[in-house]
Amino acid sequence: MVVFLEEEGPAVPGKSIMKQASQLFNDEQRKQIDQAVAEAEGKTSAEILPVVATSSGRYDRPEDIAGLWLAMIAVVSVLQLPTAQIESGSWGGQAGWVQPLIVVVVGVVGFFVGAVIAARVAWLRRLFTPKQQMRDEVAARSRTVFFDGRVHHTAGRTGLLVYVSLFERIAVVLADQSVLEKLGQESLDTLCESLTFGLREGHPTEAICQTIAAAGERLAPLLPRSDDDINELPDALIVLDD
Repeated sequence: MVVFLEEEGPAVPGKSIMKQASQLFNDEQRKQIDQAVAEAEGKTSAEILPVVATSSGRYDRPEDIAGLWLAMIAVVSVLQLPTAQIESGSWGGQAGWVQPLIVVVVGVVGFFVGAVIAARVAWLRRLFTPKQQMRDEVAARSRTVFFDGRVHHTAGRTGLLVYVSLFERIAVVLADQSVLEKLGQESLDTLCESLTFGLREGHPTEAICQTIAAAGERLAPLLPRSDDDINELPDALIVLDD
């Protein structure tokens, strides 16, 4: 089951320039998240995997749109400039092909600059990306991580994925069958709301740690850890930059 809530407030650090997920956490913050996973799994047989991705999709369209807009603005600006007047009896002045060439060059340069800016500036790229497309991409990528990352293949089907996608500013909580049956949809919703609230406040490390701890507390009486429990997934934060 996917539960995702878009983060409407300020983004986590790096909200203007695209920030890589691997650059968001220092060594100490990674250790805090790893420790939160270990402590939570010390109370429950559930396997909790926190994942932070830079982006969940390629989104080439926003770069093209931004490039076209800047190209049009640049071309219109050039066309508004006064043209040199050729005095009577003079064969000097600007050749007829010069202005069209300038327009073409300015348009091409404007497109290139706009595309580059949109690729680097997160809010501008989001501006030209449909929200539904971002939701779909995050849902698809989180499912891929869930299945390919072995979260779905734990022995007791007790995997819980805490997934954050920075560019889209969307969080996902994805639970395997046993966790979903024991915990319930309402609890998953609450966990995701808590996670996005912390992200909105600009505290990604604390938000992830608190969400993991809350999941461990809720799952402890429902899926208690047994003495022979085997740790099937690493107790570590996974970051995805591609």
